[in-house]
Amino acid sequence: MGALPTNRTTRLPLGAIMEAEETDAHARRQRQLRGMTDIDIRRARLDDTAAISALFRARVPIWQRLNARGQVDDLPYDRLTIYERWLHGGSNAAPWMSIEIGALLLNQLLLGAGLPLVAVVDDRVCGYAEAYPGNEPAPIGAHLHLAHLITDGSDPALAERLLDGIFDHARRAKVARVTVARSAYDDEAGAIFDRRGFSPLITAVRYSLPSQAGQGVYKTTDHPDPDPAQIDGWYMSIGRTESARQHWEAIWPRQFNGIEEIAARKTHRLRFSGGGQEALICCQAQLYDPRSIEVFCWSPKPLASQLLTGIRDWAQRQGYKSLALTVLETSRTLLGDAEQIPYRQETHAAPV
Repeated sequence: MGALPTNRTTRLPLGAIMEAEETDAHARRQRQLRGMTDIDIRRARLDDTAAISALFRARVPIWQRLNARGQVDDLPYDRLTIYERWLHGGSNAAPWMSIEIGALLLNQLLLGAGLPLVAVVDDRVCGYAEAYPGNEPAPIGAHLHLAHLITDGSDPALAERLLDGIFDHARRAKVARVTVARSAYDDEAGAIFDRRGFSPLITAVRYSLPSQAGQGVYKTTDHPDPDPAQIDGWYMSIGRTESARQHWEAIWPRQFNGIEEIAARKTHRLRFSGGGQEALICCQAQLYDPRSIEVFCWSPKPLASQLLTGIRDWAQRQGYKSLALTVLETSRTLLGDAEQIPYRQETHAAPV
């Protein structure tokens, strides 16, 4: 059994960040001389949390709560708890549904987990981009993954300038490409990426698989260590809808467990060994079906049947009835009696 890698993971060097900000300042002066709108692209600060949260919250048309009778009530935002606001953000934008949790995420990003950029016009935050550095096996390689690109819609140039900032940082970090996750069913929203030369790289699909007792020897141990260096250069063979690093930062460190409901959600962070496979696995009970688990898996090798058999056996021993798996389209043959769920997510990439 090989040891988990202990080298430090990919981080954006401070010198590269400062150089990019100096370049932005020069470009800003040139635009001012030409009488163009001054859009300042810079790293976000904790003081920007409220403005960034407002950009995300503006996309939520109605704020709601499920009452004791199982009915949905429409309520003002201020009457919802932090957790009830969280639920309106989906799997990726949930922390930005409130200033309190947004500040926790932004602090994590500023400490090295990722790259948060804001677009500022006349001292007002009008756009935001969030990206995560990563290093995964081919065909993804060393990359900067764009998780969020959002503006207030006041100027079409905001999104383009934020993308300029992302590519500038990617070049200075010497990564091969910028990646972004796109729904295979949404062509309109991806027009800006098409113009930048993004093209499909990998495709993820989703299945439900029953837990099942299996033959084979494996060992699982609790693994609370949140250091992302452990997954540097590894595959994310299960659960990858965005990037391996982004999912790790969202799941493993427990930075949001100050919210009682999040802390109470049953989550297993495990080291798995057996059958020639080694992996770090997170199994999380689904919100509205606690006997079904969402599976996330990072490993130095591609997904293999031995690993999948072990996960299914472990799930049954823990009393779970089914597993929700997002896998690469090319892994379908390993899933046997799995039921496909209507879902298709493409990761697109553009060279730096």
